[in-house]
Amino acid sequence: MRMLIAIAGIVIFVYGMLASMLGTIVPGLGERLGLSTLELSYLALAQGVGLAATSVWAGALMDRSGCKLGILAGLGAAIAGLTLLSHPVSLVLGIGAMVLLGVGGSLVIVGANTLVNQAATGAKASALNVLNLFVGLGGMATPLLAGNLLHSDPTLTAYCGIAMVLLALALTLAAPMPRARQREADAPIEGLFGKAPLYILSSITFLYTACEFAMWNWLPKFLIAQGVPTTTALNILSLGFACGMLLGRLAAAMLSRLPAYTVTLACAVAMGATSFAILHASGVAAFSVLVFLAGLAMAPVFPNTIAIVGRIFQRRSGTAIGFAITCGFSGLVASSPVIGLLAGPSPAGLGRALLIIPVLSAAIAGILLVFRRAMPQASA
Repeated sequence: MRMLIAIAGIVIFVYGMLASMLGTIVPGLGERLGLSTLELSYLALAQGVGLAATSVWAGALMDRSGCKLGILAGLGAAIAGLTLLSHPVSLVLGIGAMVLLGVGGSLVIVGANTLVNQAATGAKASALNVLNLFVGLGGMATPLLAGNLLHSDPTLTAYCGIAMVLLALALTLAAPMPRARQREADAPIEGLFGKAPLYILSSITFLYTACEFAMWNWLPKFLIAQGVPTTTALNILSLGFACGMLLGRLAAAMLSRLPAYTVTLACAVAMGATSFAILHASGVAAFSVLVFLAGLAMAPVFPNTIAIVGRIFQRRSGTAIGFAITCGFSGLVASSPVIGLLAGPSPAGLGRALLIIPVLSAAIAGILLVFRRAMPQASA
């Protein structure tokens, strides 16, 4: 199991890089193409469409053909998207690149989470939190390299991403992975979609992903609008938010004896409090601390929710996880234009638009409280 987690971790590191790619290149890309905040929101929307549309069928693909095929296809799509993004000559090409990055990211994250869920016979939440540590590492790497070594240049950042994806592709090709399980492929799909816990948990991933990607995609631009230098803003995203995500998932993996439900509820409340504080803070020190705490709070929510899905749906687990992730990425699709419209043409409006994060965090906590009895496995 450890070898499979290591392989999946390397692959999902790439997803972390892709997740923070848009937020990292938004300042430079906006200046190069002369894009407004609303136009930049179309890029986030395109990424969300690629993520959501692909994850609809990604889980079923993993159940029938195994995780290796899906992961390889995802890495290939990521290379194509980054190649387009390395020479962003127009908004249309940028949108096409972000769709491809969404397709690649979706296949990679569904494949990696399904692989570890199938390999971990027990302590699924702990195994998935360990796996998703690498999302934080990837998310930390992109803005850190771009801000300090690549001069925040979108082209150089894309080239760096291509190199890392090629490395992951080579390692995945050489790695042995289990074939698809026949019982997974033959399990009736009707019973899966007739169970209320799937929709309850998927609504949580919907709301949570909207919050997380709002941070990845818009935090640097929000900080720059508050007078924070570009390099410092990218460092806050990397060493603050991504590092907080990394340490939060490490802590969640170590505290695996606590019920996933309890941890997720506490984190949802903390998400709302820290994100609200960020939007009313001032000064680099305050932003750095609060962004780190927000990452720490957000970290366990997604892997814990996916672990509960995997525990409830032992058969057709890939399809169930894929559906939950689809709903998660649909949150990105829905929230991106809303943020763009609320912000308006001026970056200064992002402070008002990003209030969506504490609002959605409160909604997650409300859903967990109202529907606790419908998810008995959540307290295991």
